[in-house]
Amino acid sequence: MAVFGSSRTQEGTQEWAEAEDIGQRLAHAGLKVVTGGYGGVMEAVSLGASGAGSEVIAVTAPTLFAQRPGANPYVTHEIEAITLTERIGVLTTIADGAIVMPGSIGTAAEMLIAWNLNHIMRGNGGTRFPTVAIGTVWREISDLLVNDAGANGEDIHLAVNSDEALSWLLSQPEMT
Repeated sequence: MAVFGSSRTQEGTQEWAEAEDIGQRLAHAGLKVVTGGYGGVMEAVSLGASGAGSEVIAVTAPTLFAQRPGANPYVTHEIEAITLTERIGVLTTIADGAIVMPGSIGTAAEMLIAWNLNHIMRGNGGTRFPTVAIGTVWREISDLLVNDAGANGEDIHLAVNSDEALSWLLSQPEMT
């Protein structure tokens, strides 16, 4: 399961605790966890998942993020990508779906790719890529894209909180 979110989330915050819990719950559900591998949400999810015994895969991009020290210490396997599009492509290729936590433009790019991938897969009769986004900012972006740009709102699930997101995600046929 790919988890996308802010690299700026600090340990000790509610968002960190929520991300750590998501990682742990995904691990308990028997899912491997895939993130961008750096700090913030990515590190918190990795901590929760690794602490619960899950494989944690990081898809980093050292040439793009030279200022970042490398994958967080909870990663069990690191894949290095050259470009941003390659990084997002690998993340969505090795995952079975995506959870999108609050974040900025990088998280938005990841969410849009996951949403579009699910749209394409659903339209072509392939295996869906269940995608759930947590928080009001994603609802606002979704409303804009659905109402003004013709996106299909059925291709992304919008959740108020992580409990709702995980409940929906784990009930999807692709997760069993």
